[in-house]
Amino acid sequence: MSEFRTAFLDAATFGVISLDRFEQAGGCEVHELTDADELPARIEGCRCAVINKFVLDRPRLEHPSAAKLELIAVGATGTDNVDIACARERGIAVCNVPGYATSAVAQYTLALILELATQAARYAQGTRMGHWQESTIFTRHDYPSFELQGRVLGIVGYGNIGRKVAEMARVFGLKVIVAGRVGEDRTQPDRMPVEELLRQADFVSLHCPLTPLTEGFINPHTLSLMKPTAYLVNTARGGLVEEAALIEALEQDWIAGAALDVISQEPPDEGHPMMEAAARLDNLLITPHCAWAARETRQRLMDEVFENIQAFRRGEPRNRVD
Repeated sequence: MSEFRTAFLDAATFGVISLDRFEQAGGCEVHELTDADELPARIEGCRCAVINKFVLDRPRLEHPSAAKLELIAVGATGTDNVDIACARERGIAVCNVPGYATSAVAQYTLALILELATQAARYAQGTRMGHWQESTIFTRHDYPSFELQGRVLGIVGYGNIGRKVAEMARVFGLKVIVAGRVGEDRTQPDRMPVEELLRQADFVSLHCPLTPLTEGFINPHTLSLMKPTAYLVNTARGGLVEEAALIEALEQDWIAGAALDVISQEPPDEGHPMMEAAARLDNLLITPHCAWAARETRQRLMDEVFENIQAFRRGEPRNRVD
């Protein structure tokens, strides 16, 4: 095969993993991060761009520097950062990597649920600060904890990750209920309307994609349906949640708490409302979009991106989304 020039535009987002297969194949140019003004020079003459979160919108895809682009290999499952319609118009294939992070995200989701139930990290932090040494008894009871056995986990988004979360949750004795598709009146067998799920669940865990139907569906109305003892967990996309509404719900104790691995802006600016809320609210836990980032998961991701590219070069469709 002739050289297939490939540019990694935001390789830093994949962490420290092996790119040996790409380098051995030749024509691989790795850029840790790419600014908008650097893009034209970096994709000029390239036939493939590998991205994670870098945005390839219509103006960038229509720029003369993208004239030779044949493939956008997204190193993720979500492709909302690519203008798929424009890519299709220009004959640029787009592929993604479904299912690579199923186990990692599911176990992280359960870790957040366990933290909400046990307060283990808060107790560990207190021990580092000397609180246990100050105790007059053998233990401490600073933070409330409770058992998961018999509580209800409501899952919104029942794809690979949602199903894996359900499997793991049942091991802890959680009763699992599953919502029908957000925005659809029709409900599949063994699913329930989202609003009914919100009323019943002790934990609501989001695993649906960000679409026009799901954007902001956690809002003042849907939050008002949740029990005051319920918790929201989001390891999917920050845009699923109206953040001002969630902050108010947490401040007013309309719900018991929330654990989020994603927010609307990543990374957040200094003074972002969610960061300010996390600093002062004990019932809000935020982590930096790392549920997917187990080392094995990231290497699997890169291996799958490589296979997508090789399949494209052979003329075989693999994980195409265009």
